[in-house]
Amino acid sequence: MLRDDRIRIQHMLDAARESVNSALGSTRADLDQNRVWALGLVKCVEIIGEAAAHVAKVTGDRYPQIPWAPIVAMRNQLVHAYFDIDHDQVWKAATEDLPPLVAQLKDILKAESLD
Repeated sequence: MLRDDRIRIQHMLDAARESVNSALGSTRADLDQNRVWALGLVKCVEIIGEAAAHVAKVTGDRYPQIPWAPIVAMRNQLVHAYFDIDHDQVWKAATEDLPPLVAQLKDILKAESLD
């Protein structure tokens, strides 16, 4: 794996972990009540998408289990439609989509460290 891709995948993992951990013990309603937390959660999801957008095609092709295009699409929506963010979608990402992504990214980094 390219060194830059390893760094980007680590950034994805760090931001995904931060998102998942910040949602533990919280509810969807809490997201509406805490604007600073909501902004932080959105930023983490943006970071995941930005890093994913810059992973080389060869690396993305090697790991088709990662939904690269939807991750990047969500980032684009958050960045370009910041005035119309769907917090239900952000909550779903943090509580449903990102926990398995964390495991997948950890597996990729572990496998790549053996190469």
